[in-house]
Amino acid sequence: MDGHRSPETIIPPARGWRISPLHATIAAALCWIGFAGMVWLVENGRTGALDSIGLLFWRTGADLRPAGPEWLLEAVRDVTALGGVLLRHVIAAGALIALLFLKLRREALLLVGTIMGGWIANSLAKLLVGRDRPTIVPHLTDAGGQSFPSGHSFNSAVVYIAIGLAFAAMSHRRDVRWTIVGGAVLLSLLVAGSRVWLGVHFPSDVIAGWLGGAGWAFAASALLYRPAKAAAESEVAEELDPTTP
Repeated sequence: MDGHRSPETIIPPARGWRISPLHATIAAALCWIGFAGMVWLVENGRTGALDSIGLLFWRTGADLRPAGPEWLLEAVRDVTALGGVLLRHVIAAGALIALLFLKLRREALLLVGTIMGGWIANSLAKLLVGRDRPTIVPHLTDAGGQSFPSGHSFNSAVVYIAIGLAFAAMSHRRDVRWTIVGGAVLLSLLVAGSRVWLGVHFPSDVIAGWLGGAGWAFAASALLYRPAKAAAESEVAEELDPTTP
């Protein structure tokens, strides 16, 4: 029968992998230990040197603008936009649609749960500490709200790492999985770094934000996997047998 399959036939990929709950829990714990350490350092005024060096790095002139051509600054603004509310949600929605199209419902539900939980976790983190944004260098993009932890860094880590873990489930090959998840981690780190470059966050803000967001992305993979799997299997069962209560 396979020999008569139309070239236009779409074959949904088989799930080949999921991150080990133990490994995900260890990664989450390490990230959250780092996050807690940054909170302690900020609360006790121990990040002054790190924040000053990070903000003043590679800046020239009396106005303390970043060195380099104008196109580089525009590129950094483009990168930081990937962590903004609009583009981040558009990308997450596109990933969700793709997962549903590929019939990877478990991964789709897990992605939604991770992102929604990330919103709550980030809001609580902002309430815990907060602090005013840096003023020693010019702000090269609009930014509002509290500075610690960085919302761009936190939410980018949540969304992009969660997307990476979801799509890595499509491959049995370790090198492919590492490339997908590693690319997601790198992208979220670039977004975090762009916030310091643009002068709207202290380095300690983005370090804590990224660690908190990555910690939640890995924790959600371990905590929400079984509920997502059960919900996906229930939907499939209802489609196969509509009379199932």
